[in-house]
Amino acid sequence: MDSPYNLAIRLDEIYKTYGDKVAVEGLDLRVPRATICGLLGPNGAGKTTTIRIILDIIGADRGSISVLGGTLSPVTRDRIGYLPEERGLYPKMKVLELLVFLGELKGMARRSAAERAAAWLERLGLGEWADKRVQDLSRGMQQKAQFIGTVLHEPDLLILDEPFSGLDPLNVDILKEIVLEQRNRGVTVLFSTHNMDQAERLCERVVMIKDAHKVLDGTLAEIKQEAWLEGQRQILLSLEGDKGLLDDRALVKSVEDRGTHVAVSLRDGVEPQQLLEAAVRAGVLVHRFEISEPSLHEIFVARARE
Repeated sequence: MDSPYNLAIRLDEIYKTYGDKVAVEGLDLRVPRATICGLLGPNGAGKTTTIRIILDIIGADRGSISVLGGTLSPVTRDRIGYLPEERGLYPKMKVLELLVFLGELKGMARRSAAERAAAWLERLGLGEWADKRVQDLSRGMQQKAQFIGTVLHEPDLLILDEPFSGLDPLNVDILKEIVLEQRNRGVTVLFSTHNMDQAERLCERVVMIKDAHKVLDGTLAEIKQEAWLEGQRQILLSLEGDKGLLDDRALVKSVEDRGTHVAVSLRDGVEPQQLLEAAVRAGVLVHRFEISEPSLHEIFVARARE
């Protein structure tokens, strides 16, 4: 797994400080090729700093970095597509003109860049805006244009910092479809997001950073299994009758009202069968009793609060 032929990104013992502030401390990271990896964490955890270190935008204080099998060179940079969280486009340029310019910066021939950019604009519903100035586009349109600039040169590695921020659900689905297409053609995708639902739908691997340290790392299945074994699971429950058993703190840790049902988190060491037996003893009619695996959102919140 650790062979450079298998890894798109490898970080070993990365440290980065800004004065007295520790941004990243002792970070190890392995991102296999042709996978989608989510880089998660609360605000200020060190996600963007990690991305900038991978791209050599800023240097690490110490540690080793390998990207696409070696050190970052001009040739390697042309194989990377980067969408920063801080969007940046030239507002006075025309949209197609800008995309062609971005393609040429990555080594594309002008004609090839123009043809490919025009096709992408049509796909993302921006065809009629090709000759408009960037400043005339809405924020969401500008974001889609910058995304096109990120994938235009068909990179081997995509690094996306909050790619879905500010997009409506329809355009989120369109970008998600494109990200999956990129993975299917062998591209490695590393993206940071606060949207746990999108991360759960897209990611094969998840890495979570908190307070400059890595606190989760593995496949989504592994992380969910670990949370399950640690008791981080819920019972989805719909009852008719006296619901007093939900106040029994010997059994129940917390209850979340979801309208049509409640989500019950059990105390450590309590098994779901014990809650069901308590409901039967109380003479409560149980319409729904479903053991639910923890969502990525729930795992994220639990780790962020530790």
